[in-house]
Amino acid sequence: MTWSLDLPAAAWVALAAPFAVAAVLAREQRRRLRRASSLGPPAVVARLAPSLARKRSVGRVVRVGGAAALAALGFAGPRWGEGSNIVRAKGVDVALAMDASLSMLADDERPSRLERMRQEVRRYRASSPGDRNALIAFAGRSYILSPLTTDQGAIELYLDNFDPSIVGVAGTALAPTIVQGTQLLAAATGSASRVLVILSDGEAFDDHAAAIAAAKAARQAGVSVITVGFGTEDGSTIPVRDGGEVRALRDGDGQVVITKYDPALLRAVAEASGGEFIAPTDGDRGGRITRALARLDSEQRQVEEGLSRPLHLAWLLVPAMLMLLVDAWRNDGGGWSTMKRAFRLGAPVLLLAVATGPAHAQDPAKLYRQGRFGEAAARWRAAIDRGDQRLATLYDLGTALLAADSLDTSEQALERAAASPEARVRRASLFNLGLARLKRALGPDAPGKDRAAEGAVAAYRALLLEVPDDADAKWNYELALRARRQGGSGGSRSDSQSAPRQAEATPREEPSMSRQQADQLLAAAARDERETQARKQAGTRTQRPPGGKGW
Repeated sequence: MTWSLDLPAAAWVALAAPFAVAAVLAREQRRRLRRASSLGPPAVVARLAPSLARKRSVGRVVRVGGAAALAALGFAGPRWGEGSNIVRAKGVDVALAMDASLSMLADDERPSRLERMRQEVRRYRASSPGDRNALIAFAGRSYILSPLTTDQGAIELYLDNFDPSIVGVAGTALAPTIVQGTQLLAAATGSASRVLVILSDGEAFDDHAAAIAAAKAARQAGVSVITVGFGTEDGSTIPVRDGGEVRALRDGDGQVVITKYDPALLRAVAEASGGEFIAPTDGDRGGRITRALARLDSEQRQVEEGLSRPLHLAWLLVPAMLMLLVDAWRNDGGGWSTMKRAFRLGAPVLLLAVATGPAHAQDPAKLYRQGRFGEAAARWRAAIDRGDQRLATLYDLGTALLAADSLDTSEQALERAAASPEARVRRASLFNLGLARLKRALGPDAPGKDRAAEGAVAAYRALLLEVPDDADAKWNYELALRARRQGGSGGSRSDSQSAPRQAEATPREEPSMSRQQADQLLAAAARDERETQARKQAGTRTQRPPGGKGW
């Protein structure tokens, strides 16, 4: 087991503490003996002075010296084992709409507009860990890559693979992006402010009046729009790869395309929504985004910061306090016979309290196994309110809420638990998060069924990237794809046989599949998804901007 100290120098103080305490107590004992000897002859002192004033107490040196040593070690900050470092932070709900059009490949910002945009997004996220982020890619159409989440790894994965091929439809259209971002944020729960951050070069070919109208509608929906510009007004060519060769993009007439940063539309959209416009000349654009968000109302959240060695103070400070209490009790004349008598009288009462206490009778795991899901959720929520910051407890809460059909609240808890560095908790959380969204997608007609199906697909896809052989996840992944393809009506409740996955992550028994069947099912689901996206993109290509400009 590995261990460390925050203040190694304090360990030397802990080693010296018993000797220092012994020296102080010995000096005090000598002083007391001198004062006692002034009362008269030794026979008189023996009758008048208490025994503690005339005897050197080795036990007291051990008790006080040991307590001082333990306290000094606690001050040194002992850490051992492995755990998760969770901090409380405040944040807002932010949808990051990133321009994935071909013009973002221009290199008038080094190394390119696209790469600089990724860098600024990372700067913003590093300075605002409490924010809950969604990711939207847009070009000729917009596409939600990730719903609102605090899972830093998921956002980072999309950022690493962000390029124009992620959308598949050329051009730049701001109006549908603003509409989609507004709808995504309006559906979010919580009291935090909602902000749509659009990162683009501003070279949009759709109806500018429609984009400004969408920004005004966003303001009425309580969503602020911050626009961030990239590129230069002098412009640059657009390098594209043709086989093994990189050449400048040409238009339909064979002319080399020069793309130029256009701030007019970005500034107009920000003003229409009551937001803020950040120009490329403003320097640290990621920091400017953070400062703009700091002026809005935030909501307190717990943020996972990865693995760390937990600080163990109780193991040292509790024994130190007990040693001091025993020393004070002994110094007041208490004896071992008194302690034995108190123990004999109090032990039956203590055992009865332990046997019948609320902690034993109302164990949340036992309540869950008994099918009392609402009561189990209440116990786990109470534990979290008392300061239990473990993501495993948050997962237990979300699972109990899911079993009780409290889908919205369970989704919030499971989404946070899915950021756990512990693989067992993270994978079970992703499974149950996908199940909660799938239940909403397959449930009665209600707003948000399409987003629920999309979220279920994302959750099961993330899980299958980690555990490709999980037959349960493959089964539900196929149902989620079917629900998304059919607009949230991909089947009835009887289609999904999954129960909420427990912390042990035991596979369900119905319906059973062989590994070969599961692999075939996943392959078919992947083909269906590609065909669905192709149909959607084909439908969007008919709505080209005037002039056929595809960058």
